[in-house]
Amino acid sequence: MRTICANLTEGPGREATTIVADVAIVGGGLAGSLAAAVLTRAGYRIALIDKRAVYPEEFRVEKLGGQQVDILRRLGLLDAYAEDACPFDTVLNIRRGKVVDVSRSQSYGLHYAPIVATARRLIADPSSLIVDQVLNVTPSDGLQRLTLASGNQVVARLVILATGMAGAIPYSLGVKRRVIVERHSLAFGFTIAPADDTVFAFPALTSYGERTADGIDYLSIFPVPGGMRANLFMFRDPNDPIIREIRREPKSTLMRMMPGLQPHLGDFKVIDRVQSWVMDLANVEGHLQPGIVLIGDAFQTSCPAAGTGVSRLLVDVERLCTVHLPEWLKTDGMGTEKISMFYSDRDKVASDERAFRMAYFRQALTSDRGMRWSLRRRLHFLRRNLRHHVDTVLPGWTDRLAGMLRA
Repeated sequence: MRTICANLTEGPGREATTIVADVAIVGGGLAGSLAAAVLTRAGYRIALIDKRAVYPEEFRVEKLGGQQVDILRRLGLLDAYAEDACPFDTVLNIRRGKVVDVSRSQSYGLHYAPIVATARRLIADPSSLIVDQVLNVTPSDGLQRLTLASGNQVVARLVILATGMAGAIPYSLGVKRRVIVERHSLAFGFTIAPADDTVFAFPALTSYGERTADGIDYLSIFPVPGGMRANLFMFRDPNDPIIREIRREPKSTLMRMMPGLQPHLGDFKVIDRVQSWVMDLANVEGHLQPGIVLIGDAFQTSCPAAGTGVSRLLVDVERLCTVHLPEWLKTDGMGTEKISMFYSDRDKVASDERAFRMAYFRQALTSDRGMRWSLRRRLHFLRRNLRHHVDTVLPGWTDRLAGMLRA
């Protein structure tokens, strides 16, 4: 879909190509690859630039559910993920060994690298992926020019920066990352299996922390290709000795901190290494520039425990690629008056604000020892448990009552 415009001589015996596209996307992780898939399927000329032909495995997104499934369905991408992932629609939620409630909604378990690979496979024109590194971006009200490490150039109407949290290109353009809460949360991931190599008695399980002093929000166990993935989310100092214990002895440490797991897990084993991630809450300043848009983690980071990171990313992709960009390309220019429409989009703003709000809520609900949050914590789980018991006796009754009250 992109157009090769000209060949320019760059050094002895070397030719540099100028590629013309409607949109250049810098960063081929999940945000950039999904944006490329949506836009190429709509017929736009795209240059997706990433230095990796195959995206490596990282400890990032491993589960899709809720709003994420709804957006992927609207974008016409869900079926491809449903084919590759492990689907599940029931989650047993426990705390201190007792059932809180049972969640029922369609979800999919899949490691991050295959999630990105699926997005790339959905790109309508495979030649849209350019394996190269962007050295420089020159933005303007008209055309944007990108210089690549190979000596090639890309000229596009718009540049989408999907470079994640540590991209050098946004920094070179004067975009500054503003850390709001440093080392806000911790996430750990590893794969488990029953010790006797059978299967667990549940399709998926969430176990909430048992003591506020531990700083454990919850442990989520769900199916992925190759086993049952266990993701542990905590609010704790990354230098605390307990963090090293979790990495070295995840099973014994978990059972000591969450003894209520024993009746549900039985004897189990950890079958791969423990991965971990420390997350800041951050957003950016100086991002409103002509011809440039930041999406996903390049714009704002979220708390993994809140589960809002992928939702924000998908809202960004959907609103930019299906609402704003088609309108922008109908007229000349790509000034800040157009770009500001995306950043002030009602759905995007609501999604970004909700992500921060949920990050603070999860941390307080998990570890705040004040009287207010102690009471709120008890009421939170009591309300969920009561609803579960009512719905067990009268299925759907609480939903119907809520609908009647809204009416």
